[in-house]
Amino acid sequence: MHNATLLLVDDEAEIIKLMQIYLENEGYRLLTAKDGLEALEIINREIIDLMVLDIMMPNMDGIEACIKIRETQKFPIIMLSAKGQELDKITGLSVGADDYVTKPFSPLELVARVKSQLRRTRNYMADLNAKQDEIIIDGLVINSVTHEVSVDDHPVKLTPREFAILELLARNKGQVLSMEQIYAKVWKEQFLESNNTLMVHIRKIREKIEENPRKPQYLKTVWGVGYKLEKGGPSS
Repeated sequence: MHNATLLLVDDEAEIIKLMQIYLENEGYRLLTAKDGLEALEIINREIIDLMVLDIMMPNMDGIEACIKIRETQKFPIIMLSAKGQELDKITGLSVGADDYVTKPFSPLELVARVKSQLRRTRNYMADLNAKQDEIIIDGLVINSVTHEVSVDDHPVKLTPREFAILELLARNKGQVLSMEQIYAKVWKEQFLESNNTLMVHIRKIREKIEENPRKPQYLKTVWGVGYKLEKGGPSS
């Protein structure tokens, strides 16, 4: 994560300076605080990508600060402490820390831990964004960005108009949309009763995504109302 902003929180100036030397060399933007209270003030006005947080500090220690931060923030936190007892590590991790480094520490190890946590965050966000781009209804997967469709991992090729209809129904999963609603959204025109264009497209979509188009599992007709998309028993 290039140009990530890191917040270093420690009341020992020498420790802060040591961390700054190695982390600035990696290209990170660094902010510093000498206790938990100052850290909270910085978080309120800055977007933080990762925090290195010492436990033993005046005014507000790292444990209390971590608890407060986790009420609103999800960025990774690496706890830093001279204490090496197992109980301290468990306490730090239980209140929301993502990693724990014991003093005295190797600056290169800290850099590696920072890179690892930022990489995990980046991968998580990438996966989350990918999932938001996808609409999944059982075995039917529709990607609104790539316009790719698959059924049970088998790719399905749809025309742009067919995809627009399918995506519209998928985004309103389980909701019945009238022919007028679908036509107005996809064609941007008023639907005419004599126009069977939509029905033709529905038939073609079923031929591509349904195992048995005559007994559709996904794209259902609700007679006298319209169409809906959901996984369930056969419908005509």
